[in-house]
Amino acid sequence: METNSITVVYKWIAKPGKLDELTSIYKGVTDAMKANEPGALEVQVYASEETNALYVRDEFADAHALGYHLSETAGPHFPSLLEIATPGAFYFFGEVPAEMQQAAQGMGLAAEFACNVTGFGR
Repeated sequence: METNSITVVYKWIAKPGKLDELTSIYKGVTDAMKANEPGALEVQVYASEETNALYVRDEFADAHALGYHLSETAGPHFPSLLEIATPGAFYFFGEVPAEMQQAAQGMGLAAEFACNVTGFGR
């Protein structure tokens, strides 16, 4: 099964007492993605009180959809997120163009990129 989809898995570590605020911001981001990003195929957000963190998995149809998300939806929230949380590792799985890789790294993200070599979907 050949696909152009891109999966991004990442973590935000909330500052003490800020996990609820971080979760609230992500609920807003998720709502905006659902309403305004047809290329955003799926978003799952998981909270852990034990690690004081959110774990997120985004699935995008292609690089264009990821680019739209980074510039239009995620970008405006980034300064607010940095005030209340520290980004953990960001893993990008799929064919991410070099300019998007550079943009992610330019945002100060600990970004890693990997291309699909095998798998299947049902």
